[in-house]
Order: sequence, then C-alpha cells, then structure tokens
Amino acid sequence: MTSIYQQQIIDLYKYPINKKIIEDADLDYGDKNPSCGDDIRIYIKLDDDQKVIDVGFQGSGCAISQASTCLLTDEIKGMTLEEMEKLSNDDLLELLGIEITHARMKCAILSLKVLEGAIHKYKGGAVGSSVAENV
Repeated sequence: MTSIYQQQIIDLYKYPINKKIIEDADLDYGDKNPSCGDDIRIYIKLDDDQKVIDVGFQGSGCAISQASTCLLTDEIKGMTLEEMEKLSNDDLLELLGIEITHARMKCAILSLKVLEGAIHKYKGGAVGSSVAENV
C-alpha cells in the first residue's frame, strides 16, 4: 500500500493541487525550513462564518513538503478556524500515508506550521521568524 502513497506524493509534486495565489486572502502567511530550503506560503479566504471557502499556496521544495501542502490545503476546505487549530502533526502524517524519517519530518509538517502561523497572525498574535524551527 505504501507504493500507492509514494506515487501520490510524486504526482502531487509534479501536478500540485491548490497551487495558486489568492489576492484577497484573509489569512496569508509563509515560512521556510532553513535546513533544506523548503519554502511555503498559504493563502486562505474565509466566509462570514469563518469557514474556508478558498485556499491556495505558493512555494518550492522537496516532494514531501509540496505534497504535504497540497494535501493539507485540500483537507482544510470547508473547515472553521477552530477546526484547523485542532489539526496535529499526526493528522498531516496520516494524510501523507507514508513513513517519514526524522530527517524529513520538518519537510512533512512545514505546511501545518505555516497554517498555524497564519491563524496566529490572523488572530492578532506575533509570529516568530520561523515557526518551523520549533519542530
């Protein structure tokens, strides 16, 4: 079964979903993984009930970081801020569906760290220089 997920990661890297800029995004935040150069910015548009109605991302990096971002952005469509805040590293790793080595963990969860930073910024909190470094 792992080979199916590995192929999915390669396909998402080659043909990413949700890879777009949303000019009038309510949430807009980016960060990078300085250890390997992965770089991601997420854009989220909310409706009046604080539910995600559109989401996009821009970025570059390894196949795992890009596939992770595709899967996360697809997963959060229709979620509220509160629901997104409850997402964990384990939730994201389950979406990826493959074993992630310790060395690749920062790549895999960078998108979630960017999402957390976007929510924190949206709520008026100060965001540090690199949320992903705290992994």
